[in-house]
Amino acid sequence: MTTGPVSVVVHADPDLLAPAVAARLITRMVDAQASRGSASVVLTGGTVGIKVLAHLATCPARDAVDWRAVDLWWGDERYLPAGDPDRNETQAREALLDTLPLDPARVHPMPASDGPDGDDVEAAAARYAEELARAARPEDSGDVPAFDVLLLGMGPDGHCASLFPEQPAVHETERTVVGVRAAPKPPPTRVSLTMPALCAAREVWFVVAGADKAGPVSMALGGAGTLQVPAAGPAGRRRTLWLLDRAAAAQVPAGLARPASP
Repeated sequence: MTTGPVSVVVHADPDLLAPAVAARLITRMVDAQASRGSASVVLTGGTVGIKVLAHLATCPARDAVDWRAVDLWWGDERYLPAGDPDRNETQAREALLDTLPLDPARVHPMPASDGPDGDDVEAAAARYAEELARAARPEDSGDVPAFDVLLLGMGPDGHCASLFPEQPAVHETERTVVGVRAAPKPPPTRVSLTMPALCAAREVWFVVAGADKAGPVSMALGGAGTLQVPAAGPAGRRRTLWLLDRAAAAQVPAGLARPASP
């Protein structure tokens, strides 16, 4: 599968990064809807990811999007009961989704631990994989939709979604969704898209802030292996964007990063 170019855009600090990403996302969704009538976005959790959604909620330009023609997915989820405050879905709904006129049929949360699969996280992962496959169109050339934008954060250990260094899920090449047990970051049980699913997106956007991420960012951009730095793996078919604050970009190879436009 071919991938597009990689770009690195640096903002001064997280307080400027989040609204800039929100504005960029609105523009991308409007463009997608103008082209195809709908837009699809994969959401991420984490401090910066949820902050982006909170800025979307208050951005006047959000009304340029036809929210009833937006499909929302998640890149990973903590396998906890529905409504648990630590679930990415719960945080996303509180920050943004509950304020939007979304079509409920086009919002696709990952299964919860009090759902029909109980504590069988592998069955829950298979259920989400089936939902993705049903949404894929022939032109998507795979078992997942060609998402317009897939948002990802990154941990200080280089993990993305719930794909952690040296964990079995990083090796997955066939399944699009996996159950994750014994994750090194609590809670230990999670559901995650795999590398093949993450790389199905037209555009992959890493949104990363903080000095503790500078080393892994540099490694991911410098060609590290995905087993060591999973964030080195996801790449968009059209492009991959690294949207960073200055602290996270401190070790980016010279000449690769460009400052955000004022």
